Amino acid sequence: MSLSSSDRARSVLFNTCVRRTEPGPSSLTRVSLLVRCSSDRARSVLFSVLPILSWLPSYPVREFLFSDVVSGLSTGVVQLPQGLAYALLAAVPPVFGLYSSFYPVLLYTFFGTSRHVSMGTFAVISLMTGGVVVREAPDSMFYIQTVNGTNMSVVLDEVARDARRVQVAMVFTTLTGAIQIVLGLLRFGFVAIYLSEPLVRGFTTAAAVHVVISQLKYLLGVKTRRYSGLLSVIYSLQAVFSRITETNVPTLLLGLSCCVFLYVIKDLNERFKKRLPIPIPGEIIVVIVSTGVSYGMALSNDYHVDVVGEIPTGLLAPALPDFSLTPNLITDAFAVAIVGYSMGISLAKIFALKHKYSVDGNQELLAHGLCNFISSFFHTFVVTCSMSRSMVQESTGGKTQIAGLLASLVVLLVVVAIGFVFESLPQTALAAIIMVNLLGMFKQFRDIPHLWRTSKIELVNRVGLGRFWKKNTIIFPIWIDLDFLFDFIFHNKLNSAWWFIKLWCVSLDLGSWNFRAPTWKFQLERAPTP
Repeated sequence: MSLSSSDRARSVLFNTCVRRTEPGPSSLTRVSLLVRCSSDRARSVLFSVLPILSWLPSYPVREFLFSDVVSGLSTGVVQLPQGLAYALLAAVPPVFGLYSSFYPVLLYTFFGTSRHVSMGTFAVISLMTGGVVVREAPDSMFYIQTVNGTNMSVVLDEVARDARRVQVAMVFTTLTGAIQIVLGLLRFGFVAIYLSEPLVRGFTTAAAVHVVISQLKYLLGVKTRRYSGLLSVIYSLQAVFSRITETNVPTLLLGLSCCVFLYVIKDLNERFKKRLPIPIPGEIIVVIVSTGVSYGMALSNDYHVDVVGEIPTGLLAPALPDFSLTPNLITDAFAVAIVGYSMGISLAKIFALKHKYSVDGNQELLAHGLCNFISSFFHTFVVTCSMSRSMVQESTGGKTQIAGLLASLVVLLVVVAIGFVFESLPQTALAAIIMVNLLGMFKQFRDIPHLWRTSKIELVNRVGLGRFWKKNTIIFPIWIDLDFLFDFIFHNKLNSAWWFIKLWCVSLDLGSWNFRAPTWKFQLERAPTP
């Protein structure tokens, strides 16, 4: 017998009321269901957090080991001089660049999903770290008065300054790693897709300008303070040229010789990369030869050439950072966390596509965070993946993360056994290594004519920012004012995080749709079809 519509309605209402009166699971039961972890789920989580467990048991020793050994040794030889050099950019003593080239690389072997990227020091991130470090521990804080008889003089206490700067770098690295870990746990690995290629290329080119200018004083051998903040490039150039007459000629000649040699070696590596089994290690040749010349000719004592100085043998004991500095560093740490991860995941995806394997964006973000966070307790500064070293690791036949592990062991050998050999290494040689390694970034200036011909230009008067967009991608306006924008975003501690997010939002690239932000509001419009 079929029920009428009114009877069916009453039946549904009755069943609903009955269900509502039935007792449901308690809050404690719900929590226990959420936190319950079966053996399969625990195993899945463990393999996700530690990707090495998924590939190491099946590692083909006969096929991959020899290639990984050659690649690891080649990458380690490059990583050693770059670690020493990029410590200058981070405003810490060179030995801390070696620490930053060991601990993070070792950790990435366990947590990373890319087989070819080389974790460690990188020029752009080191420069951003150095800007924060110098801002929080400027030279002006460490001048002391000394009395010699009736004469009173003011000298710089470099020991106290360097100790404070290392402490600032440790806290900054801890915060950066913590932010990356939190974002990784929240599955924010997708943010990299919103950083378009023109944005990253523009940013790295502007950073290269800052890096090269910051190294001029080391190349010329003049003594100037390090500037940070708005218009730091202008102040740095003014300081260098105001003391150009004090140029140390032996320092300049040695630095220029290193630059010419490195340029020739890089050109040969590029021209004959198909014929050479491994690239010629120009950086380590420069380090060894310049150290020998400096020691043999006593350049530091007789010609006043600045050298690296004391390099302690062995590793330092772990220490807790001074977290009282956190309020001054948190916004800068957020910006560096995003930029560092974006550069790393971009390289990882390039190699993954080329060699036909996949990388997990969220796990990479977590891996970057763990590398920075854990390493920070061992006196390191912020690191990310390096393009030049990654190319060496891939081109020399690296197959897995074992190559990175061996590269870190090369650095460890130097730190614990023969670090003292490089105490006579001239700083001008390190400046030459930095400047020549950035020549590739300056080639990106060639993008400007192409963008001018194929792009539209719009000026956002209310925000004071110029914008380019090509098809449906709005480009970060780093070309408009290289110095002002770079410093305003990453050195204004009050507003840097907000401006980073706003400029990130106006660079959204969502296929056939544009988000335009000429004012505070977003306007969604259909992008023109090509």
